[in-house]
Amino acid sequence: MLHEAITIRVATEQDAPELLKIYAPYVEHTAVTFEYEVPSVEEFAGRIRTVLSKYPYLVAQSGGEILGYCYVGPYRGRPAYGWAVETSIYVRQDCKRMGIGRRLYAALENILKMQGILNLNACIGYPRVEDEHLTRNSVKFHEKLGYQFAGQFHCCGHKFDRWYDVVWMEKLIGEHHAGQSAVKSFDAVREQVQEKLGIC
Repeated sequence: MLHEAITIRVATEQDAPELLKIYAPYVEHTAVTFEYEVPSVEEFAGRIRTVLSKYPYLVAQSGGEILGYCYVGPYRGRPAYGWAVETSIYVRQDCKRMGIGRRLYAALENILKMQGILNLNACIGYPRVEDEHLTRNSVKFHEKLGYQFAGQFHCCGHKFDRWYDVVWMEKLIGEHHAGQSAVKSFDAVREQVQEKLGIC
């Protein structure tokens, strides 16, 4: 049970050890991520640095403890995809169903709108039959936040000697039109993020 308010802030590379503690059980015990090996702290810090060079990387904390984190990366590398991102979110195992994921995603969306991002895409591991490594909870979570089913790839992820599907879900958060303004970097909107959202 949380005894202090949950706050959202921007992650730093120094958060890597704590974030890795949250991520490691997902790698070792679930098919939520298709990564096989837990990355090193140095590699994870590099991932944070890479994301922050263009996009937000957010953590939720209470009483100095990090409870979850979320970030986005480019949907694809070519310039025509510049207004679309792929979302990722991880919540500490003992802090699920406490509204943390919803809070993180709400803050993330607000920042992405400031940047001019239009499309949010979520790539989600999906079991034909739920098992001890993967449920359909992530799909249900994204549905509650307004994501819609966009497509399914079959038996494309192999982990724990089992085959899993992948589904793509999407949410449109801006208007698409001719003469679309270029996407701003996260640094370009950080002052606005702090003033309007209190996130720093």
